[in-house]
Amino acid sequence: MGLVPLSLLVPLAVLAVVVAASVVEQAPVEDEYTWPQWKLPLVRTRRTVSLSSPSFSAQPQAELSATCGIECQRRLPEPSLLDLEQFLSFETVYENGTRTLTSVSVQGLDGGGGWPQNSSRLAPSAKSRRKREVYGTDTRFTIADKLYSTKYPFSTTVKISTGCSGVLLSPKHVLTAAHCIHDGRDYLSGAQKLRVGILKEKSRRGKGGKGKGGRGGKGKRRKEEDKDEEHPDENKEKGKKGKGKGRKSRSRRSAEKADKPSFKWTRVKQTQVPKGWFKGGASEGVAADYDYAVLELKKAQKVKHMDLGVVPSVKKLPASRIHFSGFDDDRPGNLVYRFCSVSEESNDLLYQYCDAEAGSSGSGVYVRLKEPGKKKWKRKIIGVFTGHRWVDTNGNGQQQDFNVAVRITPLKYAQICYWVHGDSSQCRAA
Repeated sequence: MGLVPLSLLVPLAVLAVVVAASVVEQAPVEDEYTWPQWKLPLVRTRRTVSLSSPSFSAQPQAELSATCGIECQRRLPEPSLLDLEQFLSFETVYENGTRTLTSVSVQGLDGGGGWPQNSSRLAPSAKSRRKREVYGTDTRFTIADKLYSTKYPFSTTVKISTGCSGVLLSPKHVLTAAHCIHDGRDYLSGAQKLRVGILKEKSRRGKGGKGKGGRGGKGKRRKEEDKDEEHPDENKEKGKKGKGKGRKSRSRRSAEKADKPSFKWTRVKQTQVPKGWFKGGASEGVAADYDYAVLELKKAQKVKHMDLGVVPSVKKLPASRIHFSGFDDDRPGNLVYRFCSVSEESNDLLYQYCDAEAGSSGSGVYVRLKEPGKKKWKRKIIGVFTGHRWVDTNGNGQQQDFNVAVRITPLKYAQICYWVHGDSSQCRAA
């Protein structure tokens, strides 16, 4: 039997990963494995007022402490309608640095957070945990081949200029974690000129690198947005003539550059963060339940997006597995995919054991179910990965750790849909 050419090994390996991921997502073709249909509450604007411009002085934190986890939630009373309206009120920060606060009203709410009354405060088991970032055998898959990383569903994953990940909700909207933008008290310094990067397919420009933009302002702006911030040193090398290095050196640099992931960067027009994320005077730190934000891009993207979805229980899904992709810091610029089982869940949070590193926060957590009345399977976002957390699980000051994702509830779905469409009447059903 002949040997397989080395040039085919990497594509074959990536194909094996993608096929394996597809097999993992396959479920028995049963009617119970369909997307549930929800009648959503309405989120409407009460009043919008102008605020002073933020200082953008906060620094990113590797881990956020003092968050209220599942065990902490079990001791809390159900939030009232007034509480929920306060949590769902939101700040909007615009590209020019101005800021507004919008208070909202909630209508048509059946139960806490929009869940049916009998599903409130799901009780988790009380088993202990070990540190869950990357442990034992690393089960992450690097999707380095652009043939796969720029195709759905991987292509919906985007990189946030503050160092996080996100997922495309529409051609112009990105869902990410609130802590990627705001530390609970102020906006991050990098959020003042926020940008979103989408993985580019192989360049189609001709020799000489001249595109339709040519010379002048428009071409210059396009070049500025397409600049690959993952490799800033590479741009410095372009200006060096380097006598004696010859064609071989230039050819080698061109080949290396072709192998590195590159991004198309787009500026963010406005950012919206729920007030439930902000630290209050008597609050015990930030609320993990509201660690999400939506970014509106200045320019629509020609990339397929992923819709939101709501499921009453992840543990009742096929193998109780979730999936997400992000740009982990220990694999610079590369898209990293993983899947794992959910160990515990509440109405607002998911505890899971997916291997992850810093940089993957903000990734869209999704599952794959059948569309109602159809045999077609569809992926939808059911949560936002928010990273590693230490929490006081027993109320005695003893800290335990886990990886966590914020769940998309019917009420959060209504709010996010309202941010995307600007009209809550378009968000009556999930």
